Amino acid sequence: MSSMEHYIRSTLVALGLLLLQTTFLPFLSVGGFLPDIFLIWIVYVAITRGQLEATITGFIAGLMLDAVTIQFFGLMALTKTIAGFIAGYFYNDNLTTQTLGSYRFVLVILLASFVHNLFFYGIFLQGIQDSVFLTMIEFSIATSLYTGVLGLLPMFTFVRKYRFSQSL
Repeated sequence: MSSMEHYIRSTLVALGLLLLQTTFLPFLSVGGFLPDIFLIWIVYVAITRGQLEATITGFIAGLMLDAVTIQFFGLMALTKTIAGFIAGYFYNDNLTTQTLGSYRFVLVILLASFVHNLFFYGIFLQGIQDSVFLTMIEFSIATSLYTGVLGLLPMFTFVRKYRFSQSL
């Protein structure tokens, strides 16, 4: 696939995820917490394409969400950039399919999501009179766990692909 095709495909995926994240996923809210499908995609990009592309993808995805949500403009861009950068540390060209098809994929999602949410809620919750630190940790853990559980779905898909490719 040429690089132009790759960027067109990535743009279409991003627009589809934006549509899902803003219209369908609010119906899956549990206790006011939503999974972050953009974060799952950013981790996928990090594992398959590397840190630089994941960082750029995080920034662009964050800007798209910022443009739609219009609250604390730039906060999503910042936190998703950080998440892409963190997830990029787990890139290994020789282990891509194994990582995607194992618990490591979900662990990277959990880590990137937790760091993302710590920064996001740490900034977003400033000025609240309650104990900001405990609320920030609670929100970060809850959202990260929900995102990690949703990350099991693509992991199981990759497990099947990996096992099928190994049997050939």
